[in-house]
Amino acid sequence: MNFLLAWLRWGLAALLYFHNAKLSQAAPTQGDGEKHHSEVILFVDVYDRSVCRSIETMVDIFQEYPDEVEYIFKPSCVPLMRCAGCCNDEALECVPLEVYNVTMEIMRIKHFQSQHINQMSFQHHSKCGCRPKKETRTKQEKKSKRGRGKGQKRKRKRGRYKPPNLCEKPRR
Repeated sequence: MNFLLAWLRWGLAALLYFHNAKLSQAAPTQGDGEKHHSEVILFVDVYDRSVCRSIETMVDIFQEYPDEVEYIFKPSCVPLMRCAGCCNDEALECVPLEVYNVTMEIMRIKHFQSQHINQMSFQHHSKCGCRPKKETRTKQEKKSKRGRGKGQKRKRKRGRYKPPNLCEKPRR
């Protein structure tokens, strides 16, 4: 009887051991999976990579051709060189300075009717630079045109149109 119980214990122990071994192979632990590099990227490298420049970007065709909604494009996005990156000042933005057109063959599919390979032109940004943001320019122009006297404020207050609030009960 003791002999039989010993075999049963050893059998269960072996079964649990192999079962746990299978589970550990199926689901790797943190250290077993992807190895994360703990090296530090130097400031100079980070700065060089983040500066305003032309970089390959995937652009959705509908972003470039928003009026052609009746078509399905294959591929739906194309690789284009576009300006991206940071400028040294918050008032500046990364914009294209030189552009040129590139023509690509894209399949245009009209739902249940036809499909053709057509040539479509897209804009590549070849040179980028930091320029003042459009918002900043318009704010500066507006400030220089308007005066700051009390009369200006009164005129604006009187001249404003208030649309009726449809959520309130009408006054009688």
